[in-house]
Amino acid sequence: QVQLVESGGGLVQAGGSLRLSCAASGRTFSSYNMGWFRQAPGKERDFVAAITWSGGRTYYADSVKGRFTISRDNAKNTVYLQMNSLKPEDTAVYYCAADSSRVTTTPLWDSWGQGTQVTVSS
Repeated sequence: QVQLVESGGGLVQAGGSLRLSCAASGRTFSSYNMGWFRQAPGKERDFVAAITWSGGRTYYADSVKGRFTISRDNAKNTVYLQMNSLKPEDTAVYYCAADSSRVTTTPLWDSWGQGTQVTVSS
């Protein structure tokens, strides 16, 4: 498995932007599909975005399509989530996830980070 550490969360006003980063340990990062999920208080962990190991395909939840962009830099063992036009409903803990074999919108990935808080004020 790979160890994941998220960063970049914080407090931002509605309409603002944040970029989350997820740094992965290990030499095999480039073989992992990577994803971002989020969980608001009292709610389930929801899929946000994912990117295949090569970066060739990306996937987004309808709620963030056109506002969020997932990308990766395999040389830096890092995956990013650029979040623009943020809304109060984007407030949640954001988790990075890795899986060596699949991309799924369910929270059944192999490895998880500890999460980073994103709060969007109205």
